[in-house]
Amino acid sequence: MSGRSLFLVPFLIVVATACERQLPTGDLLAKAGGNSLGRPLAGLKTEERRLFDRGSVVFATEFTPETGLGPLFNSTSCAECHENPVAGGVGDEVEIHATELQGAVCSDLSAVGGPVIQQTVTTALHDSLGIDVEPVPLAATGTGLRTTPSILGFGLLDAVPEAEILARADPDDRDGDGISGRPNMTPDGLVGRFGRKAQTATLREFNATAFVMEMGITNPESDVEQTVDGHPLPLGVDPTPDPELSQADLDAAIAFVRFLAPPAPQGMTVALAASRQEFIQIGCAGCHVPYLKTGPNPVKALSDQTVPAFTDLRYGPEPGRHLSRAGAAVGVPHRAAHGAAVQDGVPARRPGDVDRAGDRFPRWGRGGGPGPVRGAAAGGAGGDREVPEGVVTGAIAVAVPGAYM
Repeated sequence: MSGRSLFLVPFLIVVATACERQLPTGDLLAKAGGNSLGRPLAGLKTEERRLFDRGSVVFATEFTPETGLGPLFNSTSCAECHENPVAGGVGDEVEIHATELQGAVCSDLSAVGGPVIQQTVTTALHDSLGIDVEPVPLAATGTGLRTTPSILGFGLLDAVPEAEILARADPDDRDGDGISGRPNMTPDGLVGRFGRKAQTATLREFNATAFVMEMGITNPESDVEQTVDGHPLPLGVDPTPDPELSQADLDAAIAFVRFLAPPAPQGMTVALAASRQEFIQIGCAGCHVPYLKTGPNPVKALSDQTVPAFTDLRYGPEPGRHLSRAGAAVGVPHRAAHGAAVQDGVPARRPGDVDRAGDRFPRWGRGGGPGPVRGAAAGGAGGDREVPEGVVTGAIAVAVPGAYM
């Protein structure tokens, strides 16, 4: 989608296969034209590209109650939230998540409508229950606000072998570098890598669940509607039979996300090169690993690729230590039903604990340098880190153009 020839023509091709879908708006097409973001991965085969193109239509479809929207939802289309600068990018929407603090860990309240609290309801649900938004479950002890992340290049992260992630695990900081971290394991023993708490192992599951959580669109792989404080939806408020999205449309939407290319890195300058070196020297790359490697993959465009990830897909440290924010159930360890603890309050691929990083790098550690960096960027539990402002802005400039975080 780097130019109109890569974006407009495929939409004309797929009209016949997706005629029941509303085509993307002119605004969406205009955003894609001439922009390096939102393009497909290089090297896709003809059939893969065709699936990507069909998926882009599903991604931009504006759903209605008659086509499955709601009754609880946050948005009417994937592209409404993932929109800037093109479909698949970030969004300015803010949603609410709720949790219940249970001792040292917290529940995501999935049994009673959590963790996502939908901010819109259909007219039918409003008329039946008299509500305009989903109420926060009574059991909730805290809520948090979440913004829409970019999903550009997530197919490459999905293709990183588990072995590469597991090899970086160091929960007890045995190498003494001041950084500890471990992957989150899902109930079926897979490495979690997607979602705010890396509770989801695969991009496929992540996308199927998002249709229900964000739009109330059931599908063959996530076919249960959300509830209102654990109570089933009233009869008659959801006229569309389940599943509301076909397997073919789900497969296409997943392919679209899977085959989205990461942002193209900007040209390297002397200033950026110096900042990159500083980024590495002060230890940022210990967690924000600049590059990961995908493994063998049936899709050639995903196979044996170098991924400018700036993440190690780990978490840290052990439950109960790294409280990144004030507020009940936000910033405390989250424990899923299987008992794997991870941290809330920041994006999924959270850096490891760096309690001792300030001691390791005294020039930019406790009490040094002119520019304060606080919270997670500063090492969280270790308190504020004093880092020169040029290092921070330079590191951001290095990381953002070709990274996913």
